[in-house]
Amino acid sequence: MTQIPRASTIPDTRGYRVFRVVNVVVLLVVVAVTLYPFVNILAESFSSEEYIRTGEVNLWPRGFNLRTYQLVVSDPTFWRSYLNTVLYTATATLISMVLTTSYAYVLSKRHLKGRGLLVGIAVFTMFFNGGLIPNYVLVSGLGMTNTIWAVVLPNAISVFNLLVMKAFFESLPQELEEAAAIDGLSTYGILLRIVLPLSKAVIATMVLFYAVTNWNSWFSAFLYFDRADLFPVTVYLRNLISGATTGSTLGASDLDVVGISANIKSVTMVLTILPIVAVYPFIQRYFVSGVTLGAVKQ
Repeated sequence: MTQIPRASTIPDTRGYRVFRVVNVVVLLVVVAVTLYPFVNILAESFSSEEYIRTGEVNLWPRGFNLRTYQLVVSDPTFWRSYLNTVLYTATATLISMVLTTSYAYVLSKRHLKGRGLLVGIAVFTMFFNGGLIPNYVLVSGLGMTNTIWAVVLPNAISVFNLLVMKAFFESLPQELEEAAAIDGLSTYGILLRIVLPLSKAVIATMVLFYAVTNWNSWFSAFLYFDRADLFPVTVYLRNLISGATTGSTLGASDLDVVGISANIKSVTMVLTILPIVAVYPFIQRYFVSGVTLGAVKQ
C-alpha cells in the first residue's frame, strides 16, 4: 500500500521552542495593550461619577451605575444619529464594493490595453490628493452638501483594497474563466457566476474594511453637514467629547448632568462601537485568508 508523503515540518529544536515561547509572550503583550483601553472604557461606562473623577476605575466598574445608559438611550438625537450612521455605512459600503470589485477585476486582466496607466492613476492617488479646500469646493459645487452623497462618494474607492482585490483576482486559475467563456458566458456572467463565488474570503474582508472605516468616519459629515438631524453618531460623540453637547440635550436635570458628566463619553463610545464588535466575529474567519490569498504569489 502506497503511503502518502507527509508535509515537511519544522524540527522541534531548542531554538524553535524558545522562539515559540517568545512569540506567545510578545503576542500576549500586544493583546493586553490593545484590549486595555477598551476594557477601561467599558468599566468606566458602568461606574459611578465619583470613582471616575478620582481615577479609581481601572479594569472593573466601581459603584455600578446604569443611569447614564438609560439617559443616552432615551435621547432621540442619539438614535437619529445612530440610524444615520447605519444608512451611511450600508450605502457607502455597497457603493465602494461595487466600484472596487469592478475596477479590480478589470485591472487583473493582463491583456487589457492601458492597464499600466489605470494602475498608475490609482496608485498616484495614494500619495497625492487635491487637498481639503479643493475637495470642499468640488463637493459644494456639485450640490452635495447636506446630502448623503457628500459622505459616501468622495472616498468610495480605497486604493489599498483595490490592489488587494486585484492581486486576488490575478491568483485565480485563468482556465476557469476560459472554460466559462467557451460555455457561452459573457464577461459579466463570468464575473458574477464564476469569479465572485470563488472570492468570498476577500469580499468579506473588504466589506469589513469599508464598513469599519465608514462607521468610524466623522470628519466628512462634520465638514459637509450643517444640520444636526443629518449627523452620524460619530459626530454626536465628537460633540460630547468637545463639550458641544450638554446634559440638557438628554432631557436631564442639573443633578443628572453632574452625575453623568464623568462617564457619558464612555457610555456613548461603548454604544457606538457595539455593532462592529458584534459583527466582527462572524467575518473574522475570512479576514486572514482574504488578505493573504491576494498578496501571495504562487
